[in-house]
Amino acid sequence: MPESSEIRRPFRGPGIEYVGVHATASTSTLSIRISAMPIAEQASSSSTALDLSWVRSQFPALAQTVNGHPAIFLDGPGGTQVPQQVIDAIADYLSRNNANTGGAYHTSRNTDRMIAEARSAMGDFLNCDADEIVFGPNMTMLTFAMSRAIGRELAPGDEIVLTLLDHDANFSPWKALEEKGVIIRTVKFNEDDCTLDMHDLAAKIGKRTRLVAVGYASNAVGTINNVAEVVRLARQAGALSYIDAVHYAPHGPIDVRALDCDFLVCSTYKFFGPHMGVLYGKREHLKRLRPYKVRPNTDNIPNCWEWGTLNHECIAGIKACVDYWEDLGRRAKPAVTTRRAAILAAHEAIHAHERKMMEKMIAGLLAIPGLKLYGISDPRRFENRCATIVARIEGHTPLELATKLGERGFFTWDGNYYALNLTEQLDVERLGGFLRIGLVHYNTMEEVERLLAALREIVRG
Repeated sequence: MPESSEIRRPFRGPGIEYVGVHATASTSTLSIRISAMPIAEQASSSSTALDLSWVRSQFPALAQTVNGHPAIFLDGPGGTQVPQQVIDAIADYLSRNNANTGGAYHTSRNTDRMIAEARSAMGDFLNCDADEIVFGPNMTMLTFAMSRAIGRELAPGDEIVLTLLDHDANFSPWKALEEKGVIIRTVKFNEDDCTLDMHDLAAKIGKRTRLVAVGYASNAVGTINNVAEVVRLARQAGALSYIDAVHYAPHGPIDVRALDCDFLVCSTYKFFGPHMGVLYGKREHLKRLRPYKVRPNTDNIPNCWEWGTLNHECIAGIKACVDYWEDLGRRAKPAVTTRRAAILAAHEAIHAHERKMMEKMIAGLLAIPGLKLYGISDPRRFENRCATIVARIEGHTPLELATKLGERGFFTWDGNYYALNLTEQLDVERLGGFLRIGLVHYNTMEEVERLLAALREIVRG
């Protein structure tokens, strides 16, 4: 995420509230709130401001109601909603080009072309080449596939470094290699703010380390890890780096070239696309490693890493998902000239919007009696977290809270979200885990205020 700061001064006029100035290295955004406007965030005059009215008009799911209440989607960490153009692309593929690949006929060739276009689009999203993009059913299965292939090269006594902050999809596939005699080293996190213990990580990486697997951001507590330093430490030891960017992708730009990681995985259904996973692998590794596959499958990358027939209609949806990001970025900054630049402009606008919502949400939650918030809560350190927030409230289980909120139209999650090591270390697994509130760019300040009011009402009984 771009470095930024918030400068706040109190000001109110008739129907207007001054919110602050959001400054980055290249832009400055004046933010005001106009009480007559239900979606006030669109009032910014910055060239990278988020056009929130347009954003929300793209997502048909947002128009739903529950028990007479507007549906408020705060479940993005488990899967975001999709814009109409993604829905249309999936339907159009099924209605016009539904065919398997490699055929000498029209619809099969169209399918081949569509998959190539989707690879190119994801290459721009991650800043890599199209032949370094692998599609799969989800990040978990892609990671199991890669762990098996990498495991072929490992010997007893070789070491893999994992963290207790990660989603289990970046833990169990590697831990399974203990069957081969591989030693698993686990990195602790700091319980007071749920940040990765970088000193412990550096200490766990040694001459026998063969791979370091770390999440870009925590899907439970929102912590953004210093993955650039993780990659550097792994490379210094001659080890591979494997980055889980599933949770980070909707919140911040990813540049695998600048990061110089060996592998990075994400899931398009977490950033407004269909239910599929995407793996980036450096070309040299995808060519050198031997995947488990059926014999007729090609040995050429990236296809040799894709087992069986892919979900073509959802790949069409992936291309449309990246198109949405491009459209969003071009609306935020019309002067951009490339798809990659448009994607970065979209992230810049999203970051500013999510930051304001996160500040308001965390301040409001901390004022609720009996509420304990987990993770970074100091606004001066919000660049090190994304707008995913977990909490517990004394006298209320997470399931009870999620259920009562759900009846009021608020979609939140309860439980451990597969971040099992984290909930166990914090000793909340036996208590039902956390209540998780996830903000993404189609949410509004008004929704934040309504959620806080609903939680206060529930706590008061």
